[in-house]
Amino acid sequence: MAKHRRRGWPEAPEPLPGTVVDNHTHLPVLGDDGDPAVDDDVALPPGEAPLTTAEQLTRAAAAGVARVLTVGCDVPNLAGTLALARAHPPIAAALGIHPNEAPLHGGVREVGPDGLEPAVRPHHTLSFDDAFARVAALARDERVVAVGESGLDYYRTGPQGRVHQRAAFRAHIALAKELGKPLQIHDRDAHADVVATLLADGAPERTVFHCFSGDAELAAVLAEHGWYASFAGPVTFGANETLRAALRALPPELVLVETDAPYLTPAPFRGHPNAPYVMPLTVRRIAAELGRDVAETCALLTATTDAVYGTW
Repeated sequence: MAKHRRRGWPEAPEPLPGTVVDNHTHLPVLGDDGDPAVDDDVALPPGEAPLTTAEQLTRAAAAGVARVLTVGCDVPNLAGTLALARAHPPIAAALGIHPNEAPLHGGVREVGPDGLEPAVRPHHTLSFDDAFARVAALARDERVVAVGESGLDYYRTGPQGRVHQRAAFRAHIALAKELGKPLQIHDRDAHADVVATLLADGAPERTVFHCFSGDAELAAVLAEHGWYASFAGPVTFGANETLRAALRALPPELVLVETDAPYLTPAPFRGHPNAPYVMPLTVRRIAAELGRDVAETCALLTATTDAVYGTW
C-alpha cells in the first residue's frame, strides 16, 4: 500500500478586496510552553513546523480574514480554546462537546458506518454530565460567542451512540437558549433527525449549520426557519454541485463562511492542512455562485457574521 504523501501549508491565495470572518476553525490550543500543541491530524513534511497563533493571525489578516472563531469541542481543549480568545483580540471562542465525543463519555465503544474503532482517551472516563458541566461553566465567559459544535453524526456512530448524541444535542440546544448565544450544529448524514430535534425542542434564535452538507431541500428548510448555513472548502470541490445548488437556493443573508481548519482545505489544495488564511478561495467560490462581486460578498458575509455572533 502506498504511503500517504505529507503535504505542506498551501500557498497564500490572492488577498480579498474586503475583510471577512472565519466563523468556525480549530486553532491548536497553547501548551505549557506557550506554543501551539501539534494537531495529530496535521502531518507536515519534515522540516515544516506548525503555525504559531501569531503566524496564523498574521497570515489570516494579510489574506483579508480579520477575525476567527475557534472551536473547542472536547474536554482537553475547552479551557485552552477560551485562553486563546482571551489572549488575542481577533479570536473568539465556541465551546461544546462534539457529537462523536458524547457516546464515549457514556461508555459506548461501538464502531460506526465509517468502520473505525473510536479513539478512547483518558478524559472519556468523565461522565457526559461532568464534561458538559465544564462547557456550561466556561461558556458564560464573554469571549465565548457560541455554543457548539454539537449535533448528530450518523457516519461515525452506531445505534447505541445515536442515543447519546441526541441527548447531548438537546443539552446544547438548551444551553444556547439559556445563555442567549448562537448554536453551531455538526450535521453528518443526519439531516432529518437534526431538523426534527430542533423543531421538537425549539431552536435557538440564532442557529448555524456549520460546514453545511445538505442539498437544496435542506436549504429550503433552513430558509423557512431562518437558520444559517456556513460553507467551507467542500463547496469548491468539483463533484459537489449538489452543495453549490443548495448555496444558490439559500437567501444570501443566511450564508456564512468558514474553514473548519485544519480540515477541508479548498481546491486546489485539497489534501493539504487548512488554515484561516486559505479562506479567500472559498469566499471567491461563494461569490461566483451567488452572482456577486467579491467585495460585495465580503461585506455581506461580514454583516451576517456580526448579526449572528456579534463583534469582537
